[in-house]
Amino acid sequence: MKFPGKLVFGLDIGTRSIVGTVGYRVGERFHVVTQSIREHGTRAMLDGQIHDIYKVGVTIGEVKAELEQRIGRTLKDVCIAAAGRVLRTVTVRVDMDLDGDREIAGEDIYALDSMGVEKAYSEFLDGNSSDMKFFCVGYSIVRYYMNGYTMGNLEGHRARTIGADLIATFLPEDVVDGLYKAVDLAGLDVVNLTLEPIAAIQVAIPEMYRMLNIALVDVGAGTSDISITKDGSIIAYGMIPIAGDSLTEVIARHCLVDFSTAEKIKRDTGIKEQIEYQDIMGLSQTISSSEIEEVTADMIADMTGKVSDKIKELNGGKAVSAVFVVGGGGMLPGYTAALAEHLGIQKERVAVRGEAVMQNIEFLEENARKDSLMVTPIGICLSFYEQSNNFIFVYFNDQRIKIYDNNKVAVVDAAMQAEFANDGLFPKRGKELNYTVNGKPRITRGALGESAVITVNGNEADIHTPIHANDQIRVVESTAGEAAHLDIGQLPEFGAVMRVEVNDTPIELPKFASVNGVLQSGYYSIQENDAIEILSYYTVRQVAEFMDVIINQDMNIYVNNKLADMDSKVYENFSVVWTMEELQLSDRDKYENELAESFGELPEDDGTYQKTEGPAEAVSQTGAEEDERIESSESEGEPGDDGEKEEHQAEEDPEGLSVYVAVNGEQIHLTGKTSYVFVDVFEHIDFDLSKPQGSGIVTRLNGREAQYMEEIRSGDTIEIYWKKT
Repeated sequence: MKFPGKLVFGLDIGTRSIVGTVGYRVGERFHVVTQSIREHGTRAMLDGQIHDIYKVGVTIGEVKAELEQRIGRTLKDVCIAAAGRVLRTVTVRVDMDLDGDREIAGEDIYALDSMGVEKAYSEFLDGNSSDMKFFCVGYSIVRYYMNGYTMGNLEGHRARTIGADLIATFLPEDVVDGLYKAVDLAGLDVVNLTLEPIAAIQVAIPEMYRMLNIALVDVGAGTSDISITKDGSIIAYGMIPIAGDSLTEVIARHCLVDFSTAEKIKRDTGIKEQIEYQDIMGLSQTISSSEIEEVTADMIADMTGKVSDKIKELNGGKAVSAVFVVGGGGMLPGYTAALAEHLGIQKERVAVRGEAVMQNIEFLEENARKDSLMVTPIGICLSFYEQSNNFIFVYFNDQRIKIYDNNKVAVVDAAMQAEFANDGLFPKRGKELNYTVNGKPRITRGALGESAVITVNGNEADIHTPIHANDQIRVVESTAGEAAHLDIGQLPEFGAVMRVEVNDTPIELPKFASVNGVLQSGYYSIQENDAIEILSYYTVRQVAEFMDVIINQDMNIYVNNKLADMDSKVYENFSVVWTMEELQLSDRDKYENELAESFGELPEDDGTYQKTEGPAEAVSQTGAEEDERIESSESEGEPGDDGEKEEHQAEEDPEGLSVYVAVNGEQIHLTGKTSYVFVDVFEHIDFDLSKPQGSGIVTRLNGREAQYMEEIRSGDTIEIYWKKT
């Protein structure tokens, strides 16, 4: 028998029955070739978990044989779903910086997803207080982010950062092992494992409906699996370990029948008005559907109450807009109405969904079953096309481990599953060195060690090398490099020199370094937490010693033309003179020398200057007007002129005169003095004179060169910047 597409075999291994489905997809439509249903002869499964692996394996074999006879082919590969009595989910947000603004590749998205799964697994382990070992059996992307904004598909866009909200799901090892062993007994290999709520949503809530806040409840025999959609994504999964079997047990006790008979009574409820059965005493009995509804009402109320609470928990504490119910357990009359009442929504918005949601499903057999019981089995087949994945076994340093295979498994995934230390894969740095330079903390990193030595099946590999079933992986842990080491002479500041002029001769002086208050040479090895100061000055005595000059005590010493002594400090670009003659200085020269000692030499503007801040808007005045204003400011003034007003204000105001000037485009308020000269501005601006950014400083007042002792007034415009080197 020929089919136009690859046949996919899906098994829904449920608590009450096993449903096998064989079909293929062409375009957007899935064609169901045939289906087979077998109920468990005994209660070999409870609450979605296999209790008798052998009996379940036999039933799977019967379903497989029937399907093979119908299609005329041998079935080897199978897709299955886990119910998850103890399903655990973890939701995480991960972000990843790209190396600049560049196009996003598929590898970037895979790396982002892997980061999310790893983060979810780490968080899960931190919160797992049980002794059970869990496996990550799948994940769903809630939404992607590009540069902080949501994005449906990242690939091909340009971005600096990408991120994702991700839900990872975890199941205990024994649940997964039981499924695999039962399938293996039937001679089948698992090619895809998914979760039942993920499978059901493939059929019940197409992507076009996922913009709505909808809950899907798959009411099986042992578990009620729940998934929530919103804003185009699946935002949560959950389950409660109560479903159709609980209703069957109530009927069995009321009617005094075995479990199988009670199950038949439950299925006929709502279909037949009167239901006939035989109790355990062999007596024929009749019961109405309305009586069954009354008998099960309390259990339905309890069950739907728990489902409602779980839906609200998964949906951020509030009810959803609508609920789709699938699975046989939700078909009993009264279930949907009770769930609507608990959620506080219209009863019409909670409905059993069967054939109505199978618009893209075509059944090739006549009289094929198309009710809600078939939604999950078909969804299991469709999950094969979404992601082909399953568990595989590999050997990591001779340890046999099981890992979830999504066709992108690499060495790093196996290492994580084997709980191999993450830093054992990557080169380790030696111990870092922490110290301070001129009060600012610095760190020198240790050297990198050797990378881990990785082989896969004896061949050289790395952490990104793909792995497959039964691969032999060996990892020799990475090593740490040498601890950080740095000499004083290796500091960039230490290699700088300080230039001064001594007796009209340019001199270059190497800078000193003080370590914890003690002068050290360039060969000193920096120690942890050392406090290093690169001194920006010499004393006159140190200058003389460096030049190997002996200064006679009768000599006069001048620094920047100001009388000094052997301990006077000499900074960058200072001039030093020692002579037997005394220099004659005017009062103006003396004041300028004092400024030079504090701020360095302030050169004239020759048109080669470059500002380090935005230029201020100069106020132009003629030289004659400026001279007149300067002379006015230096005179006593006539009664009623500005000088008298300012003097009068200073006498009345104990805080002194207030002056507002614009410095480099910013308003500066000067207070506390009765008058102000140009250099007063330096006390009110952030201008670090100790770290020259040019060969000198340019100072301008109202568009012209400023005088140091020149008086300034409100409204003046001042510019101060470094001369271009």
